[in-house]
Amino acid sequence: MNATRPLIVIVEDDAGMRRALQRLLRVSGFDTLAFESAEDYTLAGGQRVPHCFVIDVQLPGASGPQFFEQLVLSGQARPPAVFITSHDNPATRTAVASAGGLELLIKPFVAKELLDTISRAVLPGSPP
Repeated sequence: MNATRPLIVIVEDDAGMRRALQRLLRVSGFDTLAFESAEDYTLAGGQRVPHCFVIDVQLPGASGPQFFEQLVLSGQARPPAVFITSHDNPATRTAVASAGGLELLIKPFVAKELLDTISRAVLPGSPP
């Protein structure tokens, strides 16, 4: 991994979606690490603090919002998180907002939406 490229951590239980997100982000100039669950991310004990997370709301074990709400990164502020879901409802929106999510994108979403949201989070001042 190249330390000059922003690191995006993906936590998504669907293997096909996880691979697609990794490919999209890598060809768009980001480094990526991908995990199937919140527990897998925690067990990996990340070496680098990510610039942004992309987290599925519905995960096995701890949900995406639960994971992000409880995330502690050795004395550093939590990076922004973009949540993704195919279950758009008021409860999901409330959980993401309460956890401090930057944005909630509904599957299927347009790749540009995700890239624009991550760019705004990682590169403050970048155009919407």
